[in-house]
Amino acid sequence: MLFTDRADAGERLAEAVRHLEGERPVVLGLPRGGVPVAFPVARALGAPLDVIMVRKLGVPHHRELGFGAIGEGGVRVISEDIVSSSRVTPQDLAAVERAEGAELARQARRFRGDRPRVPLDGRTVIVVDDGIATGATAAAACRVVRAQGAARVVLAVPVAAPDAVARLRGETDEVVCLSAPRTFRAVGEWYRNFSQTPDEEVVTLLARAAAGTARRPAPRPVTVEVEVDAGGLALAGDLALPEGAGAVVMFAHGSGSSRRSPRNRTVAADLNGAGLGTLLFDLLTPAEEADRAKVFDIGTLAGRLADATGWMRRRASLPIGYFGASTGAAAALWAASAADADIGAVVSRGGRPDLAGPRLAAVRAPTLLVVGGSDTTVLDLNRAAQRELRCANRLEVVPGATHLFEEPGALEQVSALARAWFARHL
Repeated sequence: MLFTDRADAGERLAEAVRHLEGERPVVLGLPRGGVPVAFPVARALGAPLDVIMVRKLGVPHHRELGFGAIGEGGVRVISEDIVSSSRVTPQDLAAVERAEGAELARQARRFRGDRPRVPLDGRTVIVVDDGIATGATAAAACRVVRAQGAARVVLAVPVAAPDAVARLRGETDEVVCLSAPRTFRAVGEWYRNFSQTPDEEVVTLLARAAAGTARRPAPRPVTVEVEVDAGGLALAGDLALPEGAGAVVMFAHGSGSSRRSPRNRTVAADLNGAGLGTLLFDLLTPAEEADRAKVFDIGTLAGRLADATGWMRRRASLPIGYFGASTGAAAALWAASAADADIGAVVSRGGRPDLAGPRLAAVRAPTLLVVGGSDTTVLDLNRAAQRELRCANRLEVVPGATHLFEEPGALEQVSALARAWFARHL
């Protein structure tokens, strides 16, 4: 069984645990990758969603080899065989456990914020992960859940190693596993897209679930063609506003791109699915697009984006964010630097923020720079630009991706990062 991504795996897993709906369960995702799988499970069952915090204990000289795991409440799962064969001393074990314990506490604060842990006393609890290799972390999670008062513990995963499933039956009341292939080598082999889940996505999904929106999938918005008034110049655009949209993201296209860009339309559709409105429009007229000087006239592009932002505010009174690609990213940052801009967040995909020059220091909107790991020249330019920013900011590198993010799973990772950034800051 091959899964498209974690969301797809979660939808399929939700069907397999429908029989638990009458028990009013609590769904717990193992961060980070287990939370995007757990989210559709919780939504389908109308159940509360939380994280279950567990940290692997890695052998000091070989971190990938785990000699155990720890969880909230002081739970420890130790593999005595690995401790013995790897010659881990008690001092080594204690040092690793202290470090991982501090990280566990930090992540709990990061993911939950000020929200208390969902009470488990007397409840049926479904522990969800994106897959299981050895089972040490899942075993620790199940023991933590028991210690927190759960009456019944169900472990639900899309894919797992057969021997791990057999071992985990002793830690749970029920194991639901969609696929336990005999040829299992690694969890990621069973996903078309197994890109890393960023912290921001976990925070966003938990916040949506806590607010009750986990049970209400965003309706598919109708996209309408509009004429955007940019200082008296009519620019063609496509506006999509989902019902109840809490914010709108305006796309600033870069050199050689337009509102028809399949990459930006893919990202826009993903944002629409998360309940965000989008406006894709052309900053240049068809005649101007052929003039390379116009394409790199960042001041003009930024001015038009600012004028278009005024038009958008008159049409819908919503928080606004910018998504910029290539030279469009520089225009977005330039426009966001204006004293009266009031832009909630900016995301740059493979952008040239360096072209905003001295304007970077004036940007106040939280800014996310996303660059392909193989796009080395642009990556260096983004690092230099990041040093000029004074706002909250982060640089995310998509491993192996080139400038257009055409590699399998690369654009999906861009979408996930953008979705989480906008959902948090808008």
